[in-house]
Amino acid sequence: MSIINGIKLFLVCTCLSISACSDHHDHHGEHDHEEATETVEKGIHNGRLLHSGNFTLELAIFETGVPPEYRAWAYLDQKPIKIDDVKLIVKLIRLGNKIDTIQFIPQGDFLRGDSVIYEPHSFSVAIEATYQGKTHQWQYDSFEGRTKIESAVAEALEIKTEIAGAATLQETIEVFGKVSAIPELDVEVKARFPGQVLAVDFALGDAVKKGQVLITIESNESLKPYKIVAPISGVVSELSAKVGMQTDNNILLRILDNSRVNVELAVFPEQREKIKMGAAVSVFYQDEIIKGKVDYIAPLLNSNQSTHVRARLDSALPIGAHIKAAIQIDEYEVPLAVKRSGLQAFRDFTVVYAKIGDEYEVRMLELGREAGDWVEVLGGLEPGTTYVTENSFVIKADIEKSGASHDHYVGDH
Repeated sequence: MSIINGIKLFLVCTCLSISACSDHHDHHGEHDHEEATETVEKGIHNGRLLHSGNFTLELAIFETGVPPEYRAWAYLDQKPIKIDDVKLIVKLIRLGNKIDTIQFIPQGDFLRGDSVIYEPHSFSVAIEATYQGKTHQWQYDSFEGRTKIESAVAEALEIKTEIAGAATLQETIEVFGKVSAIPELDVEVKARFPGQVLAVDFALGDAVKKGQVLITIESNESLKPYKIVAPISGVVSELSAKVGMQTDNNILLRILDNSRVNVELAVFPEQREKIKMGAAVSVFYQDEIIKGKVDYIAPLLNSNQSTHVRARLDSALPIGAHIKAAIQIDEYEVPLAVKRSGLQAFRDFTVVYAKIGDEYEVRMLELGREAGDWVEVLGGLEPGTTYVTENSFVIKADIEKSGASHDHYVGDH
């Protein structure tokens, strides 16, 4: 863990402790931190026992070899009763007041729920059982992966959220390369006619404009002076001309315009076929991201078996600079995606934290393709859900601190 993250984690614990103290009369806040120490009476099927006079109901979430479902057994004076004579309805009140109503049908010696209990198994449970004309009711909370953080505390901890929805994913490959000059913008200047240099009107490193007088030369043949002007605008990158020297066919100076540059990229053989002409390229240099497009793919391999790929950038970069780049190889729209920055591990799942009011709760995700900052979501999250995108570790830390357990009672049937 970095020093910065360590400091953040300390602040998290401090802020959340203060928040917990200020909210100690809040029912939800109490439950989050007390559930871990709550003793649940269990029956012979490892389910929760619920008593009402001499009537007892045992309720379990069963998930051995099947998707999670409720199963129930009934007793009178601690003895099993005919399950066909019991009518049972269970309502699960989830965060955001969404209610799942589960009906039960007899199967063997137990009642079997007619609905899959989807993750997270975090809800208030309302139960109504009717036997011999008498109705018995119970209610309890069974929360997991849920916590409450006041908005002021969340803001201080820089918890950021976004709304989950469609996204455009751009798949890229990472490559490395070097900045080079565009040939037509790197110009060598020579004398038109041999002669003697009479004047040099600039210095190495000077910026010059196209048409600007650079050098005056006396022709050896006519003995008349003529002027050399800048063929392009740019910077004098090399200078060999000196007053009194004979020009012959020597290069007198070089002008470089690096307002636009090429980047020469090395691509592995297995990646070459994925790259197309015109593909978007993002070049990373220091703190900048410069956009360009592939304009050349070499037909032959280099000696190291890499392929030379070139991209042109309409931006100034130092010639010879080493850079990292990302070449786009695919782009597609997905109906639902989340930011990778919001992903956390929870039990055996990859999750994001949904936000409803001041409460946060895990959403177990089925993930698809990944590209850049985004991950496609195939299941586990409803479009339009507000979820945490930055500093989600704060939520994870508070949930782990509460110690709320996974409320599964795996039966023996």
